[in-house]
Amino acid sequence: MNTTTKLAACAFALGAISPTLRADSFGSGANSFTIGFVNIGNAGNSDDAGAGGGIYSSPYGGVGYTYRMGVTEAAQDWITKATNLGMTNVTAGGSTANQPAVFMTWYEAAAFVNWLNTSTGHQAAYQINAAVTALTLWSSAQAWQAGGENLYRHKDAYYFLPSEDEWYKAAYHQNDGVTANYWDYATGSNTAPVGVSSGTASGTAVYDDPYGNPVPSTTADVNQAGGLSSYGTRGQGGNVFEWQESAADGANDLAGESRASRGGNFATAEDFLRSSVRSSGLTSGSDGVDGFRVASVVPEPSSTVLMIGSALMFLARRRR
Repeated sequence: MNTTTKLAACAFALGAISPTLRADSFGSGANSFTIGFVNIGNAGNSDDAGAGGGIYSSPYGGVGYTYRMGVTEAAQDWITKATNLGMTNVTAGGSTANQPAVFMTWYEAAAFVNWLNTSTGHQAAYQINAAVTALTLWSSAQAWQAGGENLYRHKDAYYFLPSEDEWYKAAYHQNDGVTANYWDYATGSNTAPVGVSSGTASGTAVYDDPYGNPVPSTTADVNQAGGLSSYGTRGQGGNVFEWQESAADGANDLAGESRASRGGNFATAEDFLRSSVRSSGLTSGSDGVDGFRVASVVPEPSSTVLMIGSALMFLARRRR
C-alpha cells in the first residue's frame, strides 16, 4: 500500500472523508456504552410547508445550524450503566438491555443528558435540582441563542434533548438541501410504513398496523426499531413516543410547563406516526410508552484528522 492509499484509509477511518456517522463513548469497563450520531446538515432549511408533496405537514423543522441526532432512542442499558457509574435520582423501568428507556419523566431524561455532558467534561445542558424534580431557567447571557433564545438549554451544552424543530427535521426533512421539502413519515416516504414487531427493513416501523405481521406486543430493541429516515435515524416513528426539549407552546420560558412529544409508539395506530401529529405531557409524568433520544453539537475535527487532511491535499497537489 503506497503512502497516498495509507493516508486515505486513515482519513476514512477517522471520518475525515465522510464525517456524518460517529459513535461517542461513555463510561468505562463493564459500564461502557456508545451512542451513535448522524449529522443533520442543510443548515437554514425552511419549516415544513407541504412543498415535498406530502399532505401531513406542520410548521416545524426549520433549523439554521448543523447539529447531530442520535441514531436510536435512548436504551435502558445506557441508564443502567450511568447509574452504576454514579448518576443519581434517575430511574427507568419496564425495559431491559437495548429496549428503549421508559417510565422516565422529562426531568429524568434531561438529567441523564446532563450526566453525558458532565461525565465527559462538558457543560450541563439543564439546571435540574438534585432531586430531579424541577428545572431552573438559564439567564439570557447563559442560554442557547441559535435559532432564537432557549432558556432551557445552556449555550455551551454539548449533548441535549432535541428541540421540536431539531427532532422534526431529523425525522421528516428530505435531506435535499435548504428546502421546505418534507416526508409525511420518518421513513423517507409519504406512504405509511409497514408495521413490524422488530427489524430494520426500509419503510417499516414498530406500531399497531392492522396489516402488519405480527402486531407488536412490546417495544423493540432500539437497533431493530424499523427503517431509517432520510438522515439515517431509526425509530423516530413508532416504538415509543419521544420527549422533546421544547415546551408545548414552543416558548421555553416557563420551567414547569408541559413538553411536546412526537412519533407514536408500538401500540398506536398509523396516524400518530404522521408529521402533523404532536402530543404533550407533564414534565413530572412518565409511563411505559414515553422515551427520548439525545442530540448533540457537531464536534470540531481533531488535530489528527486535520493533519491527515492537509497531507492528502499536499500529495494531491504533488501528483498534479
